[in-house]
Amino acid sequence: MELKVLVTGRNRKIAQDICEHLQADRGYMTVKCDANKTMLFDLMLAELPKVVIICLGDETADSIQAYNVMRSALMQGNITTIVVSDEADEKLFMKYTELERALFLSRPVSLFALYEKLSEIEKRLEEEKDTSSSAFREFVNESVPELHRREILVVDDDTEQLYHIKEQLKEFFDVTCVKTGEAAFRYLAKKKCDLILLDYMMPVMDGPEVLRRIRETRDWSDIPIMFLTGVTEKKNVIQALTELRPQGYLVKPSKRSEIVAKIIDALEEKENGN
Repeated sequence: MELKVLVTGRNRKIAQDICEHLQADRGYMTVKCDANKTMLFDLMLAELPKVVIICLGDETADSIQAYNVMRSALMQGNITTIVVSDEADEKLFMKYTELERALFLSRPVSLFALYEKLSEIEKRLEEEKDTSSSAFREFVNESVPELHRREILVVDDDTEQLYHIKEQLKEFFDVTCVKTGEAAFRYLAKKKCDLILLDYMMPVMDGPEVLRRIRETRDWSDIPIMFLTGVTEKKNVIQALTELRPQGYLVKPSKRSEIVAKIIDALEEKENGN
């Protein structure tokens, strides 16, 4: 079979070399992607690779966490993650990643070892059997908590917008949609959510007023809130950011990758106490 391989990472030279060798020597279909949250999320869904190769280089805690956006996609398919690194980056990756499983391969890269592992992956995919190779050191991240679906509350008076956003997010989150601020308060009185997407312009009670009331309610005050806004309202939203301090805003309509990436960022900021 012909493997599809996604290659990413901050070490662009090694990533480019690997892409060229995989194409020339093995005829694999390769997709190269910068280590960018939105691009990684988008390509994982669009390309559905069977192997992801992450080429680490001069990493930081933040750059390692950028790869976490792939976690949901990696868990949904039979996808192998290979991390090419030196000893320092390997330790940093193990400390900060939320990916559950990866194979480490040291630099300089042994193409023989890489090709051998990719052949095993091909065979495993064909026979649906697991294999292993002593050239790799498997990392199982035992410190990662069990992945649970986050609860997202969407407040928007436009039914079509609610449907559209729910369709964009339902694969990754549990999504509840309501059409008014009062309905949002009734929901929050019964069940606390992880994040709120809040329409800026609504009749009766607009987004800023809903946000103020949520911030004034002790049990709800720490919930991350992001405004949903149309292009014509963008200027007003930006002016409101300083006063109301939401976790950001999204201009409707937004790409699914952008919405999910911003939600992940907001949730991570809350977890890190920022």
